[in-house]
Amino acid sequence: MNIKNTLYFGSVISVISLFLPYQGSTQLVSYTKPGPHAPIITHAFAVDKGYYGYIWKIYIEAKDPDGEMLRIASAVHGAGVGRYPTDWIYLKRKYAKQFAGYIQWNTFSSKAGYMPEWTQITLTVSVVDKAGIESNEVVFPFTFEITPHPYAYKLPFPFDQGTIPRLGYITVDLYSPGQY
Repeated sequence: MNIKNTLYFGSVISVISLFLPYQGSTQLVSYTKPGPHAPIITHAFAVDKGYYGYIWKIYIEAKDPDGEMLRIASAVHGAGVGRYPTDWIYLKRKYAKQFAGYIQWNTFSSKAGYMPEWTQITLTVSVVDKAGIESNEVVFPFTFEITPHPYAYKLPFPFDQGTIPRLGYITVDLYSPGQY
């Protein structure tokens, strides 16, 4: 398959995925095909809605055949704001070959002040090894909603197998649409 067809197919899948209803997402969307020595995200999960200030946990399982995973890249795109700078979480040495854990984002931001209901953001996560080789990307849509009760969800396999460690925090400060 040539690059033009690959880009076209990836674009079509991305657009279609924006219109599918979610109750949490385990969907993997790969924009780049990792090479033979690239880390691979094998499973991922995150809920797709929450209130402003929600503590969002993004669950990731990844492995690297060379045992050289170094950091997690988190790129946020906000409706009406655009793309925020990439946030980096450095992995502990014990997670260089494989890990299953979550990254946490406390979505309250001193810069936003508030987020209007139905504001949408998209989080793209990948893993980068010591040589700078990037894994496949996982895309998580998220919508801010006001709710009178906490969101309940059940973790899918492999994240339902006991204690899952927190790998780090996403430190992106959001802007309210139109405020930026």
